[in-house]
Amino acid sequence: MMDDLDLGFDEQDRGEKGKHRRGAVRKRKGGSGGGGGRGKTVLALLLAFVLLGTIGGGAFYGFDRVQSYFVTPDYDGAGTGEVTVEIKQGALIADMANALVTAGVVKSAKAFVEAAEENARSKNIQPGTYKLRKQMSGESAVAAMLDLKNRIVNGITVPEGRTAKSVYKLLSEKTKIPVKEFEAAAKDPIARGVPDWWFKRTDNKKVKPSIEGFLYPDTYEIPPKATAETIIEQMVENFLSVTGEMEFADRVQKERGGISPYEALIVASLAQAEAGRKEDLGKVARVAYNRAYGEFPCNCLEMDVTVNYYLELTGQDTKTSAEMTKEELLDTKNPYSRKLRGMIPTPINNPGKDAMAGAMDPPVGKWLWFVAVDKKGTTEFAETYDEQLKNEAKARENGVI
Repeated sequence: MMDDLDLGFDEQDRGEKGKHRRGAVRKRKGGSGGGGGRGKTVLALLLAFVLLGTIGGGAFYGFDRVQSYFVTPDYDGAGTGEVTVEIKQGALIADMANALVTAGVVKSAKAFVEAAEENARSKNIQPGTYKLRKQMSGESAVAAMLDLKNRIVNGITVPEGRTAKSVYKLLSEKTKIPVKEFEAAAKDPIARGVPDWWFKRTDNKKVKPSIEGFLYPDTYEIPPKATAETIIEQMVENFLSVTGEMEFADRVQKERGGISPYEALIVASLAQAEAGRKEDLGKVARVAYNRAYGEFPCNCLEMDVTVNYYLELTGQDTKTSAEMTKEELLDTKNPYSRKLRGMIPTPINNPGKDAMAGAMDPPVGKWLWFVAVDKKGTTEFAETYDEQLKNEAKARENGVI
């Protein structure tokens, strides 16, 4: 039956194996006939599908597919009903479009992308959770996401340098999810999205995977039906996004003399805990590297913050350096002892971007000691112990120690 159907190809076309078609292409290239030729081609396609419609209803599906190449699938108007859509941190316009299609908000990703391209303000669309409607036009969806009334604000700010235990408490207060659920969710950091290669060390020390260090400090929009698992995964995803943009792991492996990215993350947490000012983060990181891997006599960290981390980890009250007993300061049974050789087992908090940058690319220096010398947080660094003693004297004069 198909042999009897005339779709506009004559016997000469068939018999000469397309010779005339090739000639027709050459003809369209010269002069003003190009636009008309294209229009006739589209018309021929449409007529062909109309004719095929008499053969079977399935041909209309083919027609719809061809039509989609020329007309962007889109809904009309502002839509109906209600749906919430989460736009993740770092999402591009294309990612947003795909999320909206999945939620049934727009008919096609192309409809949203084209509408965003036509609206200069679309670059202001922020990550978060939005209350939208189903079956919205691309233009309406863009406008709705630019209207702050449609953004569900449930922001939680996690400060830099908080320990995981402290983060769980903060999240629990804001979300009413019990701390125990966060602790349970964090027991397997790899299941929460931390790649297993992060838990590799080059100093031959064993690693027990911990979520500490991977709960990136930032302000988070918590979706209405969030769980402890999804919130931790959101924070881990943010950590991976930030460190990926920094090229943290790659640069550490290339530039830090064989130290692993995980060890550098530990150093970032030490700098975050010890540095009084942003400009000192890199210098404190350098001191940590010099002590653990350099020419420091004991190759130990000798930082009281590691002792305090262990106290918090084991449910004890943290202390100032002056309050710590000699036994606590010298206890080598403590895996975070200030006197153990080399680097401690895990990060001691969740460092921010500046601290990680300082650990990734610390300034060159032979400093082995540092001390805050005034109440403004000014820190003096020393290469020799005699220099350190002079700095400590200055700190005592200013009532700091």
